[in-house]
Amino acid sequence: MSNNPDQPGYSPSPRAIPPGLHFIATPIGAARDITLRALDLLTGADVLAAEDTRSLRHLMEIHGVALGDRPLLSYHEHNEGAALPRLMGFLANGKSVVYASEAGTPLVSDPGFGLARAAIAQGISVLAAPGASAVLCALTVSGLPSDRFLFAGFPPSAKTARKRFLDSLARVEATLILYESPKRIQETLGDCAVELGGERQAAVCRELTKRFEEVTRGSLSELVETFEGRDVKGEIVLVIDRPATVKADQNSVDFALDRAMETMSVKDASAVVAEAFGLARREVYQLALTRGRPNADED
Repeated sequence: MSNNPDQPGYSPSPRAIPPGLHFIATPIGAARDITLRALDLLTGADVLAAEDTRSLRHLMEIHGVALGDRPLLSYHEHNEGAALPRLMGFLANGKSVVYASEAGTPLVSDPGFGLARAAIAQGISVLAAPGASAVLCALTVSGLPSDRFLFAGFPPSAKTARKRFLDSLARVEATLILYESPKRIQETLGDCAVELGGERQAAVCRELTKRFEEVTRGSLSELVETFEGRDVKGEIVLVIDRPATVKADQNSVDFALDRAMETMSVKDASAVVAEAFGLARREVYQLALTRGRPNADED
C-alpha cells in the first residue's frame, strides 16, 4: 500500500461516514500498519479526537490525509472533564467523531473508556475499526498457547502491591499478557519467577514492529538472568505461559486431601484440592468423606 492515498493502492471510500463515535486502531510502530478503513474514517469524519494530537497529525501527514478545517481535539485522562462535554456535544448534533489513541487500540491500556461509556449511555452509535494491538502482536510471536489468554495491563509499580497482583494471577488457567516499563522489567521478571514459578515459559517482547524489535524467550528464571544488569529501552509486552497441569493420579489426590483436612473442613479441603488438580468439587468432596475427618470442627 502506498503511503500517499493519491497514489495507486489506496483511494478514499466515497461513502459518507455515518454519525456516531468511531474508534480506530493506529500503528504501534510501523506507520504502514494503518488500515484502509482507518484512513477512510480519518479522511471523512466530521470531527477528529486523539490522545496525542501531534501523533495523529503526523500519521495523517505520512498517509496524505488532510485535516482541512475540521476540529481536532485532544482527549485523555487528564483533560476528560473539559474535553468530554465538547465531544458529546458534537455527537449529540449528529456528527461523526473519530477517536485514536497515541498507538494501538483505544481502551486497551489507553484512553477512551469514559468517552465510550458516555456515548453508549446517550444511545449514540459506537463503532470500531480494528487494527494494530501490542497485546495480540506479542501473543502471536511469543510461541505460547493462544487459545485462552488474559490481558492484565501494567503491574503495580510498588513491590508489595506487584507481588499481590501476581499472586492473584498465579492460578489463572490462561496465557498471561502484561505491559511493563523498561525501567521495571528486571524487577517484574524476578517477582514473576517467585510468585508464578521460575519454570514457566515466557517471552519478553520489546519494540514490536519497530526497527529494533526483539523477542526473548525462555523460562522466567532464564529471563531473569538474561535481563540482569541490562540497560533495557523501548516498550515491552511480557507474555507468560499458563500454570503447568498437575497430574491427577489417585495417590497424589489422596495425599493432598489428607494434608488439607489436617487444618481445613472437608468442604474447604475438597475445594482446594479440586482446584489444584482440575477436578470436579463434588467428586473430590465425596472422596474426602470416605477418608475420615481429622478436623472434627466441620461445616
